[in-house]
Amino acid sequence: MQEFDIVDTIATGFAAALMLLGIVGLGVVELLAGRPYSPVPLTNEAGDVIATPAVDPTLRTGLVLLGLAVLFAWGLYRATVTPGAPDRTPREVTAD
Repeated sequence: MQEFDIVDTIATGFAAALMLLGIVGLGVVELLAGRPYSPVPLTNEAGDVIATPAVDPTLRTGLVLLGLAVLFAWGLYRATVTPGAPDRTPREVTAD
């Protein structure tokens, strides 16, 4: 297995940070903002908006999708970067 280099560390860390911010971070903000926990604006019978989400759901979704896109780009990078050829020089092995 190939070792992680600096590009791998940055890509996975950045992707994880984006997804954690979109899912956990802004989810906590929604919880702290209080009810309603609906991702869409709530209306009454007259059609008046009575409550809206604290954080726009498209922002949360965008952060998660951006994190997944970074992971996908990193996966393409890992698939195209070939590791160095293994050492195929014959060696003498003596038995004990």
